[in-house]
Amino acid sequence: MNFTLKQLQYFQAVAEQRNFGRAAQVCNVSQPALSVQIKSLEETLGGVLFERQARDILLTPLGRDVLEHARQVLGAAVRLDQFARDHSGGHRSLSIGIIPTIAPYLLPGVLGGLRAEDVSLRVQIREARTERLLSLLREGEIDAAVLALPAGGSEFHETPLFQDHFLLAGSAARLQRVNTSPEMLRPLDLQSAQLMLLEDGHCLTDQALEVCGQDRGSGQINMGASSLATLSRLVAEGFGLTLMPELAAKSESEAVPGMKLLRFGAPQPARTVGLVRRASTTDDGWVDRLAQVIRDVGKQIVSATRS
Repeated sequence: MNFTLKQLQYFQAVAEQRNFGRAAQVCNVSQPALSVQIKSLEETLGGVLFERQARDILLTPLGRDVLEHARQVLGAAVRLDQFARDHSGGHRSLSIGIIPTIAPYLLPGVLGGLRAEDVSLRVQIREARTERLLSLLREGEIDAAVLALPAGGSEFHETPLFQDHFLLAGSAARLQRVNTSPEMLRPLDLQSAQLMLLEDGHCLTDQALEVCGQDRGSGQINMGASSLATLSRLVAEGFGLTLMPELAAKSESEAVPGMKLLRFGAPQPARTVGLVRRASTTDDGWVDRLAQVIRDVGKQIVSATRS
């Protein structure tokens, strides 16, 4: 690139003022100095940018095209300069990924906690399934991801945050037909029950199948719901049973009063919610702060479910 931001600024000023003298005043330079820079820009771009008339200056076709690009470049430069000022002043931005079975329940409290610690922090959220979030992490599109561990791979660093136990959810009539006492209830007891799970691709579905000792080929498995909210409404109407994370249990029970919950006997099945980042990421303290906020919010939610 043989042209400079200064040349583009001078060019934009002439295009807007339609006069070299006024443009020089706006740029706080002498008119000869401005003219020299415009001439150099024209030589670099290989064409004349202005049509000089007796009382006016018009853009040539090349000038009109260049002006559009110049405005974009100068606008980006201003934003980059502001970012640098913010960063040097201690401001920070974070891009965080989070899986759909955690996001609606954890995010409000986490974002509130982060804002309470640093009101200037800019947070971007990407909600996606585990495989997509790991891909975004590899590509540098996000800084960290909140998901169920383990994520796998030496390229990532995993920080466990809290345990999220699974509860058995269904209508009152369905749960009454489970032939065991709650204290003795085990996930393997559900092998003959009609299970409803999230559509394939959700890690929660894989975890539920694993703890129940079932596979996708079972005729008792219905995997079609796209969210826990949909799943809650289906099982509340008696269409089957499902495993509901503690993290979502209180919120979904309040939204769907017909859905009832049973706790499994010890040892209770659970998933480990954790924070995943690239192993190569430099940690200047933000990882520990983010992890602590998520841990505090998550533990508070699941503790409310257990009380």
